[in-house]
Amino acid sequence: MAVRACVAEWGKACKNMVLGAVRNNADRLGTRVEKGALRMVSWVRLLRGLGVVGAVLAGMFLFAAIGTIATATYAHAQSAGSIVVEGNRRVEASTIRSYFQTNAGERLDSYKIDQALKALYATGLFQDVRINQSGGRLIVTVIESPVINRVAFEGNKKLKDDQLNNEVQSKPRGTLSRPLVQADVQRIVEIYRRNGRFDARVEPKIIELPNNRVDLVFEIKEGDKTGVRKIIFVGNNNYGDQRLKDEIKTAETLPILSFLQSADIYDPDRIEADRDLIRRFYLKHGFADARVVSATSLFDPEKNGFIVTFTVDEGERYRFGKVEIQSNVPAVDTASLYIRLRAAVGAVYNAEAVEKSVENLAIEIARRGYPFAVVRPRGDRDVPTHTINVTFTVDDGPRIYIERINVRGNSRTRDYVIRREFDVGEGDAYNRALVDRAERRLKNLNYFKTVKITSEPGSAPDRVVLNVDVEEQPTGDFSIAGGYSTADGWMAELSISERNLLGQGQFARFAVQYGQRVRGFELSFAEPFFMGYRLGVGIDLYAKQTLASQYISYDTQTLGVGLRAGFALSEELSFLARYNIYSQKITLPYYLNDCQFSTAAPINGGLGVLPTDACYTNGEASLAVRKELAAGSVIGSVLGYTFVYNTLDNNKNPTAGLLAEFKQDFAGVGGDINFIRSTVDTRSYYEMFSDVVAVLHLRAATSWVGATKTCACSITFRWGRTWCAASRRPVSDRGIRP
Repeated sequence: MAVRACVAEWGKACKNMVLGAVRNNADRLGTRVEKGALRMVSWVRLLRGLGVVGAVLAGMFLFAAIGTIATATYAHAQSAGSIVVEGNRRVEASTIRSYFQTNAGERLDSYKIDQALKALYATGLFQDVRINQSGGRLIVTVIESPVINRVAFEGNKKLKDDQLNNEVQSKPRGTLSRPLVQADVQRIVEIYRRNGRFDARVEPKIIELPNNRVDLVFEIKEGDKTGVRKIIFVGNNNYGDQRLKDEIKTAETLPILSFLQSADIYDPDRIEADRDLIRRFYLKHGFADARVVSATSLFDPEKNGFIVTFTVDEGERYRFGKVEIQSNVPAVDTASLYIRLRAAVGAVYNAEAVEKSVENLAIEIARRGYPFAVVRPRGDRDVPTHTINVTFTVDDGPRIYIERINVRGNSRTRDYVIRREFDVGEGDAYNRALVDRAERRLKNLNYFKTVKITSEPGSAPDRVVLNVDVEEQPTGDFSIAGGYSTADGWMAELSISERNLLGQGQFARFAVQYGQRVRGFELSFAEPFFMGYRLGVGIDLYAKQTLASQYISYDTQTLGVGLRAGFALSEELSFLARYNIYSQKITLPYYLNDCQFSTAAPINGGLGVLPTDACYTNGEASLAVRKELAAGSVIGSVLGYTFVYNTLDNNKNPTAGLLAEFKQDFAGVGGDINFIRSTVDTRSYYEMFSDVVAVLHLRAATSWVGATKTCACSITFRWGRTWCAASRRPVSDRGIRP
């Protein structure tokens, strides 16, 4: 209608309007079409993307399904007989096939193939293992690990090759395993740390050789020794630091001669053992509640060493109160057992005395026919009076026998050296007290750093297996000593000893002494278990030369051999028999024996030498000395014995107990000398206060000298006088009678 009106009224102008309207309508339509097209393109793209994603996912699922079906079909299609082994040179193909565990006619699945692959790698025989399929067969391709031609060590000066070879697990003619090599590296580093060298570095080198062989070389940089520079004790109010240092094994590094020390090397295991030694020391001295709270080690870079601090809680000191024995075994008479007790009423409480009392009671009851009896101590503290009442209860224990004794860790010491310290053997009745006694004996041997005896069930309920775990330690000693005395002048001694010779428990020592007036050597050897019995025998070879001095006018030369044998009569009493045979010769300077050449001497036809003669004025030896000089060498044959009674709490640093010795020597069993000599020497120790020990020392001697071939100036007694058989009176060193 608007168009028509436009045409009627405005003619040509209306035509332009119509065309503009049409054009505007077309523009609007184009815009709408364009927007619709854009919307359609977007939807098409979205649908196309969804289609692609769906196709991809469908393909993946289809591929996985096909792979699973193919793998399952492939795995189930294989059997042990269709396995082909390739690449093996030393290992048999049948051995490799045996790792694919299938029964007759059974098919392999993916799980069994995976387990076989892991098992082949675990053998350490192969560097690489690959499993593939070809033509319906299972192909196992292996690359064998190389064989070790030799294991060598370079740069090790402080530890020998044999020591390191015993520790590493990689061995010649074995296969090379890199994890095992790394474990060997850590083991070598640990050994050096235990020897006080914490800066040690180890680098393994593999040298390839023909025929799939290699040389394994451990390059070692040992570094400097790391010692213990200082030991500190905290909380020790009753005992000083030095007293406690004497009780532990670890020692401080000395400023000089540190190369001669071995106990100053920092060792965590030794520090832990020292904690127990400190605790046992306090328990022996009445401190029943004592404990070592901590043992800390701090490395000081400035001193290049460790500072070890022991923190101690001493507690109160106790004494023994009532000491009683109660028996739940009717046939055991307790009245006769009190003599076996080491604990006494009123004495300072001693845990070691309690342990020994338990051992003594158990041994005595076993001798009476009750090997399964168990002795248990019970302590009741009376805090107000600071006493502990101890009751030893005897019960009938279970019937248990020792099935086997395993000895482990003794890389050097022979098994029988350890087993002979047991009073019980395999098949005997199990007695814990006797086992503890064997453990204490092994510790006292000082062959091992640590000793631990544990038990485990045997093959039957009434059987038990004992495991003896030990850790070896150095048993050789090298010492240099020097000194000065007014009688002998300057002197020095060099000695080398080994208390576990060749791991057989034997003792050997060689010492050389050289001084201004004294020179000589001594060679000793001892076997503590002769012919398998607890009988110690030994032999000594010695030589000594003493030169004249202002105290002795003559020189002496002595060469002899000594034999000895001893055994223990009880824990406290021992007996030692000995025999010595020696040859002694004296010599005099010419000016002390020149009167015999004077023309006035009766032997030369003269009337006698007068005191005014020149041979007297320059000095002359006594007649006794000159007679022995004329007689030549003197043979001494001496047989003797010694009884020793020892109740010391510590042989090295005693604080309580008694040490008494009675000796007798008889000369005249052959030889040129006849005498009987008896000596008594006693030392009694009593701890008056902490770190203050009183010692009562008594000694006495008596002797008888019979007729001899010569003056026998070789008979020297302990208090410095030499006896002459011709006069039956003591003669001084210059031959002048008192």
